[in-house]
Amino acid sequence: MRFINAKFIKSASQKSEFLNDELPQVAIVGRSNVGKSSLINTLTNNNKLAKTSSTPGRTRLVNYFNIDNKFYLVDLPGYGYHKASKGIANTWDKIMNDYFTDNEKLKLVLLLLDSRVLTTELDKQMMDYLFDKQIPALIVLTKVDKISRSELNLQIYKLSKELRYSKDRIVATSALKKSGVEKIGAILDEYIK
Repeated sequence: MRFINAKFIKSASQKSEFLNDELPQVAIVGRSNVGKSSLINTLTNNNKLAKTSSTPGRTRLVNYFNIDNKFYLVDLPGYGYHKASKGIANTWDKIMNDYFTDNEKLKLVLLLLDSRVLTTELDKQMMDYLFDKQIPALIVLTKVDKISRSELNLQIYKLSKELRYSKDRIVATSALKKSGVEKIGAILDEYIK
């Protein structure tokens, strides 16, 4: 799948504002500052589509991007930002739970992990949550340009063993080198049809 025409549609702060039309949805989730916006911009070849920031915790809403009128790429709030107040963190948790619960349009979740850090306890909880809800997930390793090839191979091996996840369902990406885009596109093809 090639992303040709991508545009921002809307942000939602609560369940009543979520989109629920005929288009399928692919959600992007991960820790704060893991590179969700950078991945969106890399996939769509548009560096200005999703706002990037070096400050964690900027995405606080559910953001919908229409991709070629075929599906929505949905950017969810990042989790685990330690400076967020408890009230904000609880609001984020509620938004995410509302989004995932009984969402028949959701076809796949791209779970982003920083290739230098791999899994935190929050990442494991997210994987367990998706598994319990029977939501298919693809693990996307970000920032792979910051580690060596041998380190990357070791990280993929460890991750596959730790999460009992097939190496074929782990994609290494770099926004800087624009790598991994074709593999993600091919996997999205499987779920969007």
